[in-house]
Amino acid sequence: MKKHLGILLLSLLILSAAAFQACAASAEVSKDTELSAGDWTVMAKRYPNPYASADTAEAPLPETLASWWDSLGDETLTDLIMLALKNNRDLASARAKVTEARAALGISKSAVLPWLDSNDAWTRARSSANSTGTGQAVSVYRLGLDASWEIDIFGGRRQDIKASTASLEAQYASLHNSWVSLSSEVAVNYLSLRTLQERLMVAEANLRLQEEFLNMLQSQYDSGLADALALSQAQYTYEQTKATIPTLRTSIEQSLNAMAILTGSIPGSLELELGDSKPLPVLIGVENLVGIPADYLRQRPDIRMAERQFIAQIARTKSARADMWPKFTLVGSIGLESISTGSIFSGASKAFSFGPAMTLPIFHAGAIRNNIRVQSARQEQYLAAYEQTVLNAVAEVRNSLTANAQERLRNESLRSGVIAAQTAYDVASDKYRNGLTDFYNVIEAQRSLLSLHESLAISDGQVLSNLVGLYKALGGGWAPIVAENTPDLPQVKK
Repeated sequence: MKKHLGILLLSLLILSAAAFQACAASAEVSKDTELSAGDWTVMAKRYPNPYASADTAEAPLPETLASWWDSLGDETLTDLIMLALKNNRDLASARAKVTEARAALGISKSAVLPWLDSNDAWTRARSSANSTGTGQAVSVYRLGLDASWEIDIFGGRRQDIKASTASLEAQYASLHNSWVSLSSEVAVNYLSLRTLQERLMVAEANLRLQEEFLNMLQSQYDSGLADALALSQAQYTYEQTKATIPTLRTSIEQSLNAMAILTGSIPGSLELELGDSKPLPVLIGVENLVGIPADYLRQRPDIRMAERQFIAQIARTKSARADMWPKFTLVGSIGLESISTGSIFSGASKAFSFGPAMTLPIFHAGAIRNNIRVQSARQEQYLAAYEQTVLNAVAEVRNSLTANAQERLRNESLRSGVIAAQTAYDVASDKYRNGLTDFYNVIEAQRSLLSLHESLAISDGQVLSNLVGLYKALGGGWAPIVAENTPDLPQVKK
């Protein structure tokens, strides 16, 4: 009876120590492992656009970044982004990777707790009569439980938990990064589609004007009032404009199919919704978006992912160093054992064993030290990758700010140029009809008007695309969540 009481007390002691160790590990893992602010000294405090005055600098609010597409005021675009976040296959793969990382964390946590296994067996054996045996076959029946627990004195298991925790956070950041990239890609494709449709409208409108002139010249030529040169010039200008339309229609079809793939839809299923031309979105309240605080870069998911990968590798390096120290294990078993089924549940069938065990690495041919070198080298790689990610983020923001400001200036010049070209075309057309100039001036005015019109349509789309690129460079398009305990996407305002 005293032996059984001792076993019970030992079991309670093991379970209490295991619970204490698990709590300590959880507390240690839950500590903030963010990189210090000193690691951000590579970045300046502010990245103003060099072409804008400082008093107009204005940074977007976090709420604006989380659902930046609202600033474009286009319900169709918002619906497409929501559809892509729900159905995109690449995003589904990223969610599955988060689930995988969470399960891996569960495996790491289980290693610091005791393991209990059922050990039931029936064996029949016959030993040699010429040895120490009797030469008779004997059956042995056993029912029992085996327990083992590695006491994590040197913290190797706890470092594995840290590594798995950081890896899970890195997968969440990867999911958010996919979210950011997907939302911006949908927006850029949508803006490209609307720009192509606008260019098609411009080409068709100019084609109608040129057709009117061509018909007028044909009538004049038939009446002997116009020469063949003017008619030929009008003819090849008309055909040249007409030749651009099939290319535009092909590009529109490609954009529709690309949009369908991004939203997880069957190609061709979006033609009813997007096939008709629609004006480009109008910017709402983002005219002074020219100054961005450096802290905004810290919310970029790719930076967060690189940071978490670096933290995870630090933990793996520490875990590798812990392999050089002894490992202490408590093992024990309790059960019933008998040579017959009739007596297996009798008191004499009770059996138990327990005790500590220690393993100390003595000679592994340098495997442990080489593993430490491997993990340390990987740690340096992840640090370099993290620093490179930060530098790339700074460059992307600066490039986006400059492109955003310069395209606006270009857009203003093109808009003024279209007005002047339209005036020149009207004057040239009027003079030609009144016999005050030759048809060459009309042709040149037509070409200039078409070219500037098309350039303006492209620039209108590029202004919006550059804004989308800036939001992407700032990590916009995802909303931080408080408890990252689900592989589902965080909810954003629609």
